[in-house]
Amino acid sequence: MGANPNVSRRTFLTWYMAGLMTATLVAGLAPILVYIWPPAPAGEKLGDVTVTPDAPLSTLQNGDAISFKAPQNSGFIELDGGGANSPGGRTYGGFAVMSGGLIRFFAITCSHLGCSVAFNASAKRFECPCHGSRFNLQGQVIHGPALFPLSHLHVTESGNDLKVYGFTDQPA
Repeated sequence: MGANPNVSRRTFLTWYMAGLMTATLVAGLAPILVYIWPPAPAGEKLGDVTVTPDAPLSTLQNGDAISFKAPQNSGFIELDGGGANSPGGRTYGGFAVMSGGLIRFFAITCSHLGCSVAFNASAKRFECPCHGSRFNLQGQVIHGPALFPLSHLHVTESGNDLKVYGFTDQPA
C-alpha cells in the first residue's frame, strides 16, 4: 500500500493549496455565521402562552378587532411573513380580527420595519404609525411602504383565554 507513486508534485501542491484555502475560508466565515444566526437563548421554553384578550372573542362583530399582549418574559412566534416579519420571528402582541365570519389572528408587528400597528376601527384597517403602511382586515397591504402582509399567529381558544404558540424565558 503506501503513497501513490503516480501523483505528481503539481497535483500534490494543487490539492494542498485548495485544502489550505478552504480551511482559511471556513475559519474566517465561522464567526460571521454565528453572528448572523445566533443560538437560541439559554432558558427559553417554546410552547403555548396563555393570554387574555382585551375583550371576549364572543363580542367580536364583523369588521372588529381585539388586541392581546404577551405576558412578562414571554412572546409569540410568527407563522409566516416577509420583510421585518419572518417565519419563526418574534412578536409581543397580536390582534384577533373578525372578517367574513372568520376569526384571524395577526401579529402586531408591521412587516416594513417592525413597528407596532394599531387598529383603526372607523376605517376598518390596521395602520402603522411609523411610516404609514396600511393593512386590510385580512392582513394584506393596501398602502405601502410595507411590501408584505401581516404575520399570522397560531392560536387556540381556551374558554375566555387564548393559547398562542410562543416562548417563555425561564430564569437561570
